[in-house]
Amino acid sequence: MNAQPVIFDGHNDLLTRLWLSSAVDPVHDFIYGTLPGHLDLKRCRQAGWMGGLFSIFLPPYAYVKNSHPDKLSNPSGSDFTPQEIVDICCEQLALAQQLQARSDGQIQICTSLAQIQACQQNQKLAIVLHLEGAEFLAIKPDLLDVFYDAGLRSIGPLWNRKSLFGDGLNASFPHSPDTGSGLTDQGKDLILECSKKGMLIDVSHMNERAFWDTLETIHQPIVATHSNAHALCQQARNLTDRQLNAIKQSGGMIGVNFDVAFLRADGQRNTQTSLDVIVDHLVYLIDHLGKDQVGFGSDFDGCLLPDDLSDISQISMLIERMQQRHFSDDLIEKVTSKNWFAVLDKIWQ
Repeated sequence: MNAQPVIFDGHNDLLTRLWLSSAVDPVHDFIYGTLPGHLDLKRCRQAGWMGGLFSIFLPPYAYVKNSHPDKLSNPSGSDFTPQEIVDICCEQLALAQQLQARSDGQIQICTSLAQIQACQQNQKLAIVLHLEGAEFLAIKPDLLDVFYDAGLRSIGPLWNRKSLFGDGLNASFPHSPDTGSGLTDQGKDLILECSKKGMLIDVSHMNERAFWDTLETIHQPIVATHSNAHALCQQARNLTDRQLNAIKQSGGMIGVNFDVAFLRADGQRNTQTSLDVIVDHLVYLIDHLGKDQVGFGSDFDGCLLPDDLSDISQISMLIERMQQRHFSDDLIEKVTSKNWFAVLDKIWQ
């Protein structure tokens, strides 16, 4: 493969990082300058990274309180207020809209495969809006339609916290994905409503019971946007072989997470981690799901990366390692973009 492949990625936390940024104008810095972290427009273009699923995410309260207390109305409190939960998500949506509006046509929020492919042809950055954790919809359910109208096309109803929609997924290493109760009735209603809208339903932060509840509730390809193989790394958030088979049968896919703690057999947050470990997960998942149902789900700007993949500018190192491990050009193209295009097209029809 002479040219860098086009890369479409299943998960990043750029919008949350922009929201947390102390820069005077982080949107401008992303588009026209250099932004600390894993992504900015210049580095993305140089790397062939043409977009993906951009997460709207409520960070852990303790992290915001300790590191960014200026973002809170009451920094001495014990948790977000309901209004803060709504405001944080709305502000991240507004940041995505600013990226599009202020980019002189270089960035587009996409709601169809045709729009994504047009971005690819015209060298634009494609943003697919994704909701990671739906707590704010428990406070203001009518905002689902507002966010959908603004371009939201993917949702992970749960994160690590317990919510109206189900138990979160939070367990010490090593642990199975079976960490608690599944989806509540409200959680089942939410994913059914989103499915009827043609939205992707993400199981990456679901415990095992919620995973099976999802398969019983909706009938569409099941996607884990940023998860890995439990057989190789026994984090609770990684997927068992039985779950992999269910995703395969549904016609869904998995985006491999680049966070070292979800890659390493010892579960350690150690950046001295070989890129071969990422390839190991890719190989394992391809062996279990097939070459058409695995992609990247990096978690850029929301994870701890291996030293040899410190930001998007080093993604070529991973591609080279895949080539060294005898990935064909056709398989690399599938993993880096085409499989995502295919599953989104199936779900959004």
